[in-house]
Parts: sequence; structure tokens; C-alpha cells
Amino acid sequence: MGLGCFVSTGRSLEQAVARVQRAEQLGYEAAYVTHIAGRESLTVVTAYALRTERIRVGTGVVPIYTRTPATMAQTAWTIDDLADGRLNLGLGVSHRPVVEGWHGQTIDRPVAEMREYVAIVRAILRGEQPPTASPDAPAVKWRTGFQLAGLDPRPDVPIYVAGLSPGMLRLAGEVADGVILWLCTPPYIRDVVIPAVREGRERAGKSLDGFDVVAAVPAAAVEDPAQAHTSMRRELLPYFGLPFYRAMLERSGFGEEIAAFDAAAAGGDGDGMQRAISGQFLDTLAAIGDADAVRAGVERYRAAGASSPCIGPISQTDFDATLTAAAG
Repeated sequence: MGLGCFVSTGRSLEQAVARVQRAEQLGYEAAYVTHIAGRESLTVVTAYALRTERIRVGTGVVPIYTRTPATMAQTAWTIDDLADGRLNLGLGVSHRPVVEGWHGQTIDRPVAEMREYVAIVRAILRGEQPPTASPDAPAVKWRTGFQLAGLDPRPDVPIYVAGLSPGMLRLAGEVADGVILWLCTPPYIRDVVIPAVREGRERAGKSLDGFDVVAAVPAAAVEDPAQAHTSMRRELLPYFGLPFYRAMLERSGFGEEIAAFDAAAAGGDGDGMQRAISGQFLDTLAAIGDADAVRAGVERYRAAGASSPCIGPISQTDFDATLTAAAG
């Protein structure tokens, strides 16, 4: 736990590796990579692990429908071995356009499917027999008899679950070692995330102690915040059209922004769609400005309950300068 960062590869894997190495030098605790339509995230995490010594590396997050739980466990075991025990395995449901459009799979019962998936992955990593379906407890989606052969268990690989809804947040608290958040503002973390996670922990007979709340913090060390806001509005457009994020944003109190976005989209007004993403929302979400403003933004997340605020880049800004500013 501590300050982390998201470092995706963009066009240059070598530049991304150099940024992770710089983050390690600056004292960052973890570096995560997102799973997008570019370089494959678990392979990128492996590259990060092989070029660093101390910093933890993780997926933030890889969709569970891209791999069977047996394959995911086998891959995680291998990467954690190469990383000398530094892998944080972040798993997520993703979204129907990705799961159905890219992978030809379906999201049917996301919370139940994630619960079953995590149970299988964790059992395999522990060297245990995966849970098996029975007439009394049929499989939700996943079933396997896979076990690792000739390898020592790795029971300490932390499993993180991406969560937005109260149901998935409760599940993360119950079955995972941490939760990974994106577009969750500090007030949402304080008022929705922490209570839901705490409820899940209580279901498992545990406290919040040791549970990692990883919150992405879009950040930019800039003289003029307006430029960063313009870039953010363009980057956030897809999320305002995804149902899981829309529901979370409405719960966060930004229903007027969603309504304005929809009205502009209905009229084919691209500029209006961007204007619908209000300055209030961006100011609440991001850490933008001089070095003091960046650090103050990070501290807002800590105060809300994020144990591991993670700096994320904003396009057309100097991410290297932002990493340095946030580290203090």
C-alpha cells in the first residue's frame, strides 16, 4: 500500500518501462497497466517485472472473460515467480462492448461470475483442488479440475477486484485482497466504496485492516489546468456511454452531466458531449495544477479512504513531471 501509478505503453514499450523504473526510483509502491486494445496487459506486466527490482507490478485490470480461471492462475503463478513475488493480480468484469464485441463472450451474472472465478484462481494458486460444481451448487459459469503440477503453491499472490457498484464492491471486500477503482471521486469512495467494502469484509469475518483500496487519480503537473481539462473531456467520452460507469456517476451525484451528455449525443453534438463533462466533475476527480495541487489532489483520495492512490496520466501533459511532483 502507498502511492502507485498507472503506466500504459502507448506507442513505446521502452518508454513505458523507463517510466516504471523512474517510479521505482521515486519510491512508488506499485505500477499498474490497463487492459486495452493494444499490447496485452499481462505480457506488459511481465516486462515491467523483469526490468525492476522492488516496485510491485499489477494489472489494473484484466477482464476475466479473456481467459479461463485455470489459465489466469497459471499465468499469474508464472509472472509472480519471475517478479520474485511482486505481482498484484487485478481482475475485472469489463463491459459488454468489450466482452461481447471483442471476445465473443457474455456477461450474465457479473457478481456471481466474479465470485466463482476468484475462488478458482485462489484455490489453484494455493495448491488446492478448485471448487467443483454439484447438483446442490451448480457452476455459475466456470468449472475446472486443473491443478498446478510440480510447482510450489503461491498462496500470497494478492487478488484485486475492480468495483463500481455496491454489489461488486461488497464482493471485493469479501473475497479479494483489494479493490481497484476508476472514475470514482473521493466523495464516492468515502460514501459508497468504503461502506460497501467494509460490509463485505464483515461478511468474511475480517476488518478493513490490510485491505488495499487502489484508486486511479488522473493527474497532471501543469501551469494551465484548462489544457488538461480539455484532454480529459476527450478521454472520458467513452466512459459516459458505458452503463456500469453511468450508473456509478449518477450515484456520485453527476446525473445532470449524464443527462446533458445524452442530450448532446442525441443531437450528434460532439462538442456538447464534451462540455457536458463539467468542470466541477473534473476538479473533484483529478489532481491538476502545480506540484502542490497535484499532491493535494492525492491527499483528498487518502482522506476519503484510498490506501493506494495511483497517479494516472492525462494525454498531452508531461507524465514524467507529474510522477515527480506527486512523489514530493
